[in-house]
Amino acid sequence: MAVLSRYLTARTERDLERKMVFVAGPRQVGKTTLARSLPDATEGYLNWDAEADRERILRRELPLADLWVFDEIHKYRRWRGFLKGLWDTRRESQRILVAGSGRLELFGFGGDSLQGRYHMLRLHPLSVVEADIGDAEGLADLLLLGGFPEPFLGGSEIEARRWSRQNRTRVLEEDVSALTGIRDLGRLEELMLRLPDLVGSPLSINAVREDLEVAHRTASNWLDTLERLFAIFRLAPFGAPRIRAVKQERKHYHFDWSVVRDSAARFENLVACHLLKWVHFQQDTLGADVELRYFRDVDGREVDFVVTENREPSLLVECKLADRDVDRGLRYLGRRFPEARAIQIALDGQRDFVTPEGIRAMPALDFLRTLA
Repeated sequence: MAVLSRYLTARTERDLERKMVFVAGPRQVGKTTLARSLPDATEGYLNWDAEADRERILRRELPLADLWVFDEIHKYRRWRGFLKGLWDTRRESQRILVAGSGRLELFGFGGDSLQGRYHMLRLHPLSVVEADIGDAEGLADLLLLGGFPEPFLGGSEIEARRWSRQNRTRVLEEDVSALTGIRDLGRLEELMLRLPDLVGSPLSINAVREDLEVAHRTASNWLDTLERLFAIFRLAPFGAPRIRAVKQERKHYHFDWSVVRDSAARFENLVACHLLKWVHFQQDTLGADVELRYFRDVDGREVDFVVTENREPSLLVECKLADRDVDRGLRYLGRRFPEARAIQIALDGQRDFVTPEGIRAMPALDFLRTLA
């Protein structure tokens, strides 16, 4: 199987010279591979899930290495204080990298604050740019197999499905059990199986609650948990005084878009992941004030994605499977925010043109290759 150098490797090495670096992202996305590819990482690598390594951490018997790598240490109840103590008493040449399959910034940065001691980098699945995809066949493979390195590089649809099922089981049995108080794993798995069919539309927690026959608060907490564990991510609606936008229900997407069965929804999910990867990279490496949202108003006009910069729209993206006339929602929002780039992309499209209003219509592959 081929090995790809990940897009965050160079940034991780630079940031380690100044602060601790936290690399977070979905399970099996490549965090451990990235960490262990760094110079001196092999000697200093410790995994909380490995019994021998866990004992060394608890006894403070750490390797004589210039780089310590702590994998999954956020499962240790006192991990914040442990890292704070290490950082504050480290020798000058000591570097510390922390990798975790949960949103580390949400796992209790309360009491013992690590503020100012770390840089956060979020690692995403492979994208068109990172996988160096240059033709329709490569994009079709990415859409079918998902962007996680093992199934994508393996190239087998059957093995990709097996990987996805096993990954879901490990999230439930290892991550949810270790990091939350949730005990009804059977019904939580029902939710994970139900969610892919709801991609592309605002997600009603009340509808989810009724499907699962649980309390509204329970359904809400379960969705929060899946988001914290990088199983899903949710986008808030974009609203502004000049438009009559919906303001509450969020849309959700899966980091493993291969679980989405509907072809249009799966393509939309792939584009969502590409845009979120680009947004997170701008946030994590440049400190940019950018966000990914969607648009829907009370009159039923929609735009799949709105990227905002300093809270103002800078990019509007509408997804289609094939060449179509420019969507009315995109035309509407483009008129309201003429300074934003408005683009309609088509998965199997061939047309590339600009409308009199300045809206670009183009093949999806050409657009996705710009998100570097």
